[in-house]
Amino acid sequence: MLRTLDIENIAVIEKASVNFSDGLNVLTGETGAGKSIVVDSINAIMGERTSKELVRHNTDYGFVSAYFDDISKSICHKLSELGIEIDEENSLLLSRKISSNGKSLCKVNGKTVTVSMLKEISSLLVNVHGQHDSQALLNPDLQYTYIDMLLNDKSVLYDYKNSFKKLIGVRRKLKSLANDESDKEKQLEILNFQIDELEAADIKIGEREELTKKRELIQKSEDIIKALNLAVSTINGDDENAGVEQACNDVSRMLFKYDETKEIFDVFNDINDKLELAKDKAQALLMSIDFSPEEIEMIDERLDLYYKFSNKYGKNEEEMLAFLENAKQKRNSILFADEELDRLNKEYDGLLNETVSLAEKLSSERKKVASDFEKNVKNELLFLDMPKMQFFVNFDKGNLSSTGFDKIEFMISANPGEPPKSLSKVASGGELSRIMLAIKSIISYNDTIGTLIFDEIDTGVSGRASQKIGLKLKSVSKNTQVICVTHSAQIASNANEHFLIQKKFDDNKTFTSVTPLDFEGRKSELARIMGGLEITDTLLQSAEELLNQNLYGNYGN
Repeated sequence: MLRTLDIENIAVIEKASVNFSDGLNVLTGETGAGKSIVVDSINAIMGERTSKELVRHNTDYGFVSAYFDDISKSICHKLSELGIEIDEENSLLLSRKISSNGKSLCKVNGKTVTVSMLKEISSLLVNVHGQHDSQALLNPDLQYTYIDMLLNDKSVLYDYKNSFKKLIGVRRKLKSLANDESDKEKQLEILNFQIDELEAADIKIGEREELTKKRELIQKSEDIIKALNLAVSTINGDDENAGVEQACNDVSRMLFKYDETKEIFDVFNDINDKLELAKDKAQALLMSIDFSPEEIEMIDERLDLYYKFSNKYGKNEEEMLAFLENAKQKRNSILFADEELDRLNKEYDGLLNETVSLAEKLSSERKKVASDFEKNVKNELLFLDMPKMQFFVNFDKGNLSSTGFDKIEFMISANPGEPPKSLSKVASGGELSRIMLAIKSIISYNDTIGTLIFDEIDTGVSGRASQKIGLKLKSVSKNTQVICVTHSAQIASNANEHFLIQKKFDDNKTFTSVTPLDFEGRKSELARIMGGLEITDTLLQSAEELLNQNLYGNYGN
């Protein structure tokens, strides 16, 4: 529920902080004091449309923040969907900064969100009911939700939703198959080409790496052969030039003749032996290296194929083979589409019969609930001094949807003999507010909304009716936090917390304050509401009696 509302630079409110309590909170004040600004601030935090005119004159921005605690599981689920973290205290802080140029910045628990996201979240936290509001209660497309809240056995609703979800899933598959039928031949042609090309290539995992290494080895072997041939030709020589071996032999023969050159002869003789050994090893290595130019050409062609396939079917052999398997599955699904279509049609027919049957069961349960709901609303309206008001829940049959086939609309007849009209078209603000209160009173035990706000629910209502509205608001507030802007002393006297909104003037500037009242303050404010500008002892005594008779004896005598 809403714990704290902070307002800064909104219209005539420079700065205000309101700490709401459980139960019934009322806001009162003279006409024009700024009560509507508090509601406008709450609407802003709920993501409603705002304008730069809302920002206080001569300031750069207006700011509103709302702190909620004890948030429900449905809100936690929605926050999780939107990627917003929830603190350990299970609380929520919404804020909106409205610039003087009309732009706004919204945050939820410190995370920046769009206005639509803020609206989506706040709709689960607060319902604002004013004379012309357009909440779910007035939307014929959503009025079924109030009947569903009152279902004793909600399993029929869950069973229907699950069946309908399965039905939609099968229908999507059928639609997909029907779309595929139009270009089946083209798809088969492409798939056959891809499958034939991949199968002909005979892809093997690890082959590209193996071929790359082999190619590197062959390239290295070519260089080794060139070096060995150079070594052999250098040792042997050729037709034009004597080799190193022949030159060394010639020097050895000349040195052999003289004792003085024996040591040098030994060196050259050793060189000759080593040259012979080197030549033998080089020739043996040449004989052992075995490859052909055609082999490297074949490797290059294979590697080129892998490169081309990597751009078409996957970056490695695993992805290429996976592509092949997927293509085969797609081809099979197309080739056997008629069988799949027949199977899905049978499944769809079975699910349709099941879903229709569950929709009829759901409709039957809703009509039982609606019958009691009509009686209960009429009783509530009778209590709220609307004895001639007739309330009806109208059922029409529409197409199957996620909510069933029921088209449910709340209807009223304001006077005997008048035909029922749609609740959404009721013109009287006072009637509309009381009808809302009657309905909310019935569903408050099942409603997941933590805070209800009623803006001037007493408009056009007599003192007797106001007293009953106050009692009913008090009753509803036992299950749901209620915040009410009112001009009625009878309603205000039922509050658990009473706030006075006052307009003040200082240095040619206008300020609005929001002040919680103690018992004496409440007495004075109720006297003002009842009597106008002049507050007499009689009015103060009447105000005190009114407070005491509404269980506020702890504040006074």
